[in-house]
Amino acid sequence: MAGGKETTRQKMINMMYLVLLAMLALNVSDTILNAFKNINDSLDDSKTNVSNSLDQVFNAFRDTELKNKPERAQPLWDKAQKAKAYADELNKDILRLKEEFKTAGDGIDPETGDFVLRENQDIASNIMINKKEGEKLKNKINDTRAKLIALLDKKDQENVSFSLEAKDPIKANNGRKWEEVNFGEGIPLTAANTILTKIQSDLQNAEAEIVKKIFGELNPTQMTLDKFKAVAVPSGSYVIQGQPYKAEVFLTASDSKSNPSITVNGSELAVKDGVGTYTGGTGSVGSFTWKGTIRVKQANGEVKTYDTEPITYQVAKPSATVSSTNLNVIYAGIPNPFSVSAPGFSLESIKASISGGSMSGGAGKFMVNVPGSMVGQQVTINVSGNVGGKSLNLGSNAFRVKPIPNPMARISGKTGGIISGARVPSETISATIDNFEFDVKVRVTKFTLVIIKPRQEPQTIYCTGDTFSGAAKAAMANLPFNSRIIIDNVQAQMPDGRTPTLNSMSFVVN
Repeated sequence: MAGGKETTRQKMINMMYLVLLAMLALNVSDTILNAFKNINDSLDDSKTNVSNSLDQVFNAFRDTELKNKPERAQPLWDKAQKAKAYADELNKDILRLKEEFKTAGDGIDPETGDFVLRENQDIASNIMINKKEGEKLKNKINDTRAKLIALLDKKDQENVSFSLEAKDPIKANNGRKWEEVNFGEGIPLTAANTILTKIQSDLQNAEAEIVKKIFGELNPTQMTLDKFKAVAVPSGSYVIQGQPYKAEVFLTASDSKSNPSITVNGSELAVKDGVGTYTGGTGSVGSFTWKGTIRVKQANGEVKTYDTEPITYQVAKPSATVSSTNLNVIYAGIPNPFSVSAPGFSLESIKASISGGSMSGGAGKFMVNVPGSMVGQQVTINVSGNVGGKSLNLGSNAFRVKPIPNPMARISGKTGGIISGARVPSETISATIDNFEFDVKVRVTKFTLVIIKPRQEPQTIYCTGDTFSGAAKAAMANLPFNSRIIIDNVQAQMPDGRTPTLNSMSFVVN
């Protein structure tokens, strides 16, 4: 704010005002929030499938290998129990964070099944960034990954494929780390909760892979499992239109020498090590369901058939969130800061352009410049994301172009009143914009000085620039008491190219 020194109360009011403006600018739609809720629910379903599969693996190993070959199986069983303990410890931390989110988010809305304050973009940042919980979680994730891998033999350590890992962005991202990208500024509470669910899903997949490799250390030819379950584990349940949807369809606790036939909706899949990979189409938006069938030939030649539960996945239309740092307007002639983000895309992969003017920057932070000729018009910011080396249109938002408010002319911070006649000649005519979010430099280019001495005719002098000319200074020398000085026709040069005439000022010499 322009003007004199602000009180503490004024500063607090101004800060609250700016916060409200920023909240108005974000405009996070219910559609996007519902999409995150759907993603979270799908991930929970996937976790249930993996959990059931893992239980079957443990039960089958316990009832067969541990029972029939305890000397060889017990060390592997103990290793697998360690893997489970490591996973449970990390999962406990994540559940604690989810409970904090729930408490801070005013609980669950029975209508949406989501947090009451699900759109809030400060709660997750406060917990995960300000309270350092995100950094702790990152370290815990990487520590758990290392502990799980350490349970395997050297040859198996090189072949792990699970995605449980928390790595800071490789490319420069304004110093933003993993925790800031996932839980920092601009992330709604429901999106942050979905990220925690995704980490839980990755954790279960990691535990399942480690346990299978540990149990597989027994001679495969000696494993005879009599209980089977068909399981489908998708790599993810949220995809952007145009991206592939992948899922693994496999038979848990199976003999690795078996060569099952795996089909999805009647189509045969390629099988490697007993696992078939299904790639679903994502060319159109909507909900899609598929079902896998596994046929295994038994030692007696009999073929047994196992069916997976139906799996549903959602294909969402690409979307982007564009928010102005100040308001849903762009001011002509000055740099306007913008933040651009899109669910499912890293900030480095997002590009933005504008239909009028220019746009610079990257990694989610941009500066927009629009010429004064665009005042009164609308400009469109277009957002695209890089997917597999290809550019995908994510959407656009329109913004109104407004002129910079006219400034107020002042002498010594005053627009009129009593003034010292001795000081006036050395003063500068200033022009400042009151109550404006930007620090705008305005230059006075010319003005008219009118001097009215008691019982004398007015004297008019034209000045160029923002200081009094030599003639003006001479005319104001030794001004009598109660002389009147009028500054009129003050013209200023604005950053947007305009040259408005500002307010007149009238002073009485003391």
